[in-house]
Amino acid sequence: MQRGQLLQRVQQFLRNFPCVALLGPRQSGKTTLARQIATSESGFDPARNYFDLEDPLHLGRLENPRLALEPLRGLVVIDEVQRRPDLFPLLRVLADRPGNPARFLILGSASPELSRQSAESLAGRVETIEMHGFTLEEVSAPAQDTLWRRGSFPRSFLAAEEDESAAWRRNFIQTFLERDLAVLGFGLSPALMGRFWAMLAHYHAQVWNGSEIAAALGIAPNTARAYLDALEQTFLIRRLQPWHANLGKRLVKTPRIYFRDSGLFHSLCGVASEAALLTHPKVGASWEGFALEEILRAWRPAQAWFYAVHSGPEMDLVMEVDGRRIGVEFKRADAPVATRSMHRAKADAALDEVWVVYPGPRAYELAAGITARPLAECVPA
Repeated sequence: MQRGQLLQRVQQFLRNFPCVALLGPRQSGKTTLARQIATSESGFDPARNYFDLEDPLHLGRLENPRLALEPLRGLVVIDEVQRRPDLFPLLRVLADRPGNPARFLILGSASPELSRQSAESLAGRVETIEMHGFTLEEVSAPAQDTLWRRGSFPRSFLAAEEDESAAWRRNFIQTFLERDLAVLGFGLSPALMGRFWAMLAHYHAQVWNGSEIAAALGIAPNTARAYLDALEQTFLIRRLQPWHANLGKRLVKTPRIYFRDSGLFHSLCGVASEAALLTHPKVGASWEGFALEEILRAWRPAQAWFYAVHSGPEMDLVMEVDGRRIGVEFKRADAPVATRSMHRAKADAALDEVWVVYPGPRAYELAAGITARPLAECVPA
């Protein structure tokens, strides 16, 4: 499947920056995209200009990194760069050479060390692109239910059968726990992380309650926070912060937690089929998280929050786009209606408009400034 817009975005940044960092979870298609970009470059030599740092042979080529990288010209691709954080100071030096004889595309599955090193060493020299699996814009509206059910990871979405997709996701979860945690630099217990991750599924689309989860697992609240941080830094969990302002109201001040891939969420909930999903108690929360992620990936707002008042109005998403403040409510319903909570949240947060995003086929006005909109119409072309 072609990912034309993402490809063009990376190529544009490579023309404007000496370094581009393409970051995202494992198996999201970063390496495939990098190879497409590399093959389109005239004179690209994969034997010299491509480094896969999970390959011992490639690691050996970088035993003396300056001798290996300094003579290279054109595009240089370094995959799984978090395995060699010591490369970042050298990349800064190479990026500052007159005329920029080489451009560097670095791929990473994220880690605390990767984020820190890139921020400190390459400030002003690198553009970072966050990459995930397929989006609704890429697969088209008719495939929306499949994308929701299977999730966005390419191998899960493109699997020939539902059982094959589910098996891939189970293997991804197992590999993340047994291998990736250690490779990415997280000194965490795989067994405990597995229990934590499964328990976190019950809090999807809800406010984070670290003390409650910690008590259930028999761990300290700080330990629970460390496990949440690890899932967030590997792009598997989104921590959506609350909107805050001095309104004289008791605003909720704790973030909400969302699984960033609906397919992984379904696997951790034990959902094995479409019928099971549609009758599952978390079906509404699942669709909310899926739709929220699609909108945030499509619009890439400058700021995004949720709005909630204790025992009062709330709005699932508040985002600023092109100077406008848009509120979004997610409703898995045939014909959503405007509620008193929507009107109050619109006034309290000074929203320019409110979208009520639902799975239906057409848009229609619910009230002044409040419109029901199909998810596919909320994703800009």
